[in-house]
Amino acid sequence: MHCPYCRNTDSRVVDSRVADDGSAIRRRRQCGECGRRFTTVETASLSVIKRSGVAEPFSRSKVISGVRKACQGRPVTDDDLAVLAQEVEEAVRLSGTAEIDAHQVGLAILGPLQKLDQVAFLRFASVYQGFESLEDFEASIAKLRAESPDTPMGIQRPLTAD
Repeated sequence: MHCPYCRNTDSRVVDSRVADDGSAIRRRRQCGECGRRFTTVETASLSVIKRSGVAEPFSRSKVISGVRKACQGRPVTDDDLAVLAQEVEEAVRLSGTAEIDAHQVGLAILGPLQKLDQVAFLRFASVYQGFESLEDFEASIAKLRAESPDTPMGIQRPLTAD
Protein backbone atom coordinates (compact mmCIF):
# COMPACT_ATOMS: atom_id res chain seq x y z
CA MET A 1 0.00 0.00 0.00
CA HIS A 2 1.47 3.34 -1.05
CA CYS A 3 1.17 6.32 1.28
CA PRO A 4 -1.15 8.82 -0.46
CA TYR A 5 1.04 11.70 0.77
CA CYS A 6 4.64 10.63 0.06
CA ARG A 7 4.13 7.43 -2.01
CA ASN A 8 6.29 5.38 0.38
CA THR A 9 5.40 1.68 0.39
CA ASP A 10 6.13 1.13 4.09
CA SER A 11 3.11 1.59 6.38
CA ARG A 12 1.83 -0.13 9.47
CA VAL A 13 -1.71 -0.86 10.59
CA VAL A 14 -2.68 1.21 13.63
CA ASP A 15 -6.33 0.11 13.93
CA SER A 16 -8.72 -2.32 12.18
CA ARG A 17 -12.50 -2.34 12.34
CA VAL A 18 -15.28 -4.22 10.63
CA ALA A 19 -17.29 -1.99 8.29
CA ASP A 20 -20.37 -2.28 6.05
CA ASP A 21 -22.06 -4.96 8.14
CA GLY A 22 -19.05 -7.24 8.01
CA SER A 23 -18.44 -7.13 4.26
CA ALA A 24 -15.37 -4.91 4.60
CA ILE A 25 -12.52 -4.09 6.97
CA ARG A 26 -11.51 -0.49 7.62
CA ARG A 27 -7.83 -0.12 8.45
CA ARG A 28 -6.12 2.97 9.84
CA ARG A 29 -2.49 3.04 8.68
CA GLN A 30 0.54 5.16 9.49
CA CYS A 31 3.30 5.82 6.98
CA GLY A 32 6.77 4.77 8.13
CA GLU A 33 8.40 7.60 6.18
CA CYS A 34 6.30 10.76 6.72
CA GLY A 35 4.34 9.58 9.77
CA ARG A 36 0.96 10.69 8.38
CA ARG A 37 -2.10 8.51 8.82
CA PHE A 38 -4.56 7.33 6.18
CA THR A 39 -7.46 4.90 5.92
CA THR A 40 -7.88 1.89 3.65
CA VAL A 41 -10.91 -0.32 3.15
CA GLU A 42 -10.56 -3.98 2.24
CA THR A 43 -13.36 -5.95 0.61
CA ALA A 44 -13.50 -9.37 -0.95
CA SER A 45 -13.60 -8.98 -4.71
CA LEU A 46 -16.50 -10.43 -6.66
CA SER A 47 -16.35 -10.60 -10.44
CA VAL A 48 -19.17 -11.12 -12.89
CA ILE A 49 -18.36 -13.08 -16.04
CA LYS A 50 -20.28 -11.61 -18.97
CA ARG A 51 -21.50 -13.65 -21.97
CA SER A 52 -18.52 -12.39 -23.95
CA GLY A 53 -16.17 -13.92 -21.36
CA VAL A 54 -15.08 -10.55 -19.98
CA ALA A 55 -14.93 -10.26 -16.20
CA GLU A 56 -15.97 -7.08 -14.42
CA PRO A 57 -16.48 -6.22 -10.75
CA PHE A 58 -19.96 -6.84 -9.31
CA SER A 59 -21.86 -3.56 -9.14
CA ARG A 60 -24.98 -2.88 -7.08
CA SER A 61 -25.59 0.18 -9.23
CA LYS A 62 -25.83 -2.03 -12.36
CA VAL A 63 -28.36 -4.24 -10.60
CA ILE A 64 -30.37 -1.16 -9.63
CA SER A 65 -30.27 0.37 -13.12
CA GLY A 66 -31.40 -2.90 -14.70
CA VAL A 67 -34.25 -3.37 -12.26
CA ARG A 68 -35.25 0.32 -12.32
CA LYS A 69 -36.35 -0.07 -15.95
CA ALA A 70 -38.70 -2.89 -14.97
CA CYS A 71 -40.03 -0.81 -12.06
CA GLN A 72 -40.77 2.27 -14.13
CA GLY A 73 -44.23 3.56 -13.22
CA ARG A 74 -44.52 1.16 -10.28
CA PRO A 75 -44.70 2.11 -6.57
CA VAL A 76 -41.07 1.18 -5.94
CA THR A 77 -38.73 3.62 -4.16
CA ASP A 78 -34.99 4.10 -4.50
CA ASP A 79 -34.65 2.62 -1.00
CA ASP A 80 -36.53 -0.48 -2.15
CA LEU A 81 -34.10 -0.84 -5.06
CA ALA A 82 -31.08 -0.38 -2.77
CA VAL A 83 -32.36 -3.13 -0.47
CA LEU A 84 -33.00 -5.39 -3.46
CA ALA A 85 -29.44 -4.82 -4.75
CA GLN A 86 -28.06 -5.64 -1.31
CA GLU A 87 -30.10 -8.86 -1.19
CA VAL A 88 -28.83 -9.80 -4.65
CA GLU A 89 -25.21 -9.16 -3.65
CA GLU A 90 -25.61 -11.21 -0.47
CA ALA A 91 -27.15 -14.09 -2.44
CA VAL A 92 -24.36 -13.96 -5.02
CA ARG A 93 -21.66 -13.87 -2.34
CA LEU A 94 -23.24 -16.91 -0.66
CA SER A 95 -22.26 -18.92 -3.73
CA GLY A 96 -18.76 -18.91 -2.22
CA THR A 97 -16.94 -18.17 -5.47
CA ALA A 98 -14.99 -15.09 -6.46
CA GLU A 99 -16.40 -15.20 -10.00
CA ILE A 100 -20.03 -15.68 -10.97
CA ASP A 101 -21.77 -15.91 -14.31
CA ALA A 102 -23.96 -12.93 -15.29
CA HIS A 103 -26.85 -15.34 -15.81
CA GLN A 104 -26.63 -16.33 -12.13
CA VAL A 105 -26.86 -12.66 -11.14
CA GLY A 106 -30.06 -12.39 -13.16
CA LEU A 107 -31.48 -15.44 -11.41
CA ALA A 108 -30.56 -13.89 -8.05
CA ILE A 109 -32.55 -10.76 -9.02
CA LEU A 110 -35.76 -12.63 -9.82
CA GLY A 111 -36.60 -13.78 -6.28
CA PRO A 112 -36.27 -10.43 -4.47
CA LEU A 113 -37.95 -8.61 -7.37
CA GLN A 114 -40.93 -10.98 -7.26
CA LYS A 115 -41.37 -10.19 -3.56
CA LEU A 116 -40.99 -6.46 -4.20
CA ASP A 117 -43.40 -6.02 -7.13
CA GLN A 118 -44.96 -8.75 -9.26
CA VAL A 119 -45.58 -6.53 -12.28
CA ALA A 120 -41.96 -5.39 -12.31
CA PHE A 121 -40.99 -9.05 -11.89
CA LEU A 122 -42.97 -9.98 -15.02
CA ARG A 123 -41.37 -7.14 -16.97
CA PHE A 124 -37.87 -8.16 -15.91
CA ALA A 125 -38.51 -11.88 -16.41
CA SER A 126 -40.00 -11.30 -19.87
CA VAL A 127 -36.73 -9.77 -21.04
CA TYR A 128 -34.34 -11.84 -18.95
CA GLN A 129 -36.00 -15.19 -19.64
CA GLY A 130 -36.78 -14.26 -23.25
CA PHE A 131 -40.56 -14.55 -23.33
CA GLU A 132 -41.57 -15.07 -26.97
CA SER A 133 -45.33 -15.43 -26.79
CA LEU A 134 -48.42 -14.62 -24.77
CA GLU A 135 -48.31 -18.20 -23.49
CA ASP A 136 -45.00 -17.42 -21.78
CA PHE A 137 -46.64 -14.51 -19.96
CA GLU A 138 -49.72 -16.57 -19.13
CA ALA A 139 -47.62 -19.38 -17.68
CA SER A 140 -45.64 -16.95 -15.55
CA ILE A 141 -48.81 -15.22 -14.34
CA ALA A 142 -50.42 -18.58 -13.52
CA LYS A 143 -47.35 -19.51 -11.50
CA LEU A 144 -47.50 -16.20 -9.60
CA ARG A 145 -51.20 -16.68 -8.90
CA ALA A 146 -50.61 -20.22 -7.66
CA GLU A 147 -47.95 -18.95 -5.25
CA SER A 148 -50.15 -16.15 -3.88
CA PRO A 149 -53.80 -16.66 -4.90
CA ASP A 150 -55.27 -14.02 -2.58
CA THR A 151 -52.89 -11.22 -3.53
CA PRO A 152 -53.59 -8.94 -6.53
CA MET A 153 -50.59 -8.51 -8.81
CA GLY A 154 -48.14 -5.84 -7.72
CA ILE A 155 -49.52 -5.53 -4.19
CA GLN A 156 -47.55 -7.00 -1.35
CA ARG A 157 -49.17 -8.89 1.46
CA PRO A 158 -48.72 -7.24 4.86
CA LEU A 159 -46.16 -8.97 7.02
CA THR A 160 -47.63 -10.87 9.93
CA ALA A 161 -45.94 -11.92 13.12
CA ASP A 162 -45.71 -15.68 13.60
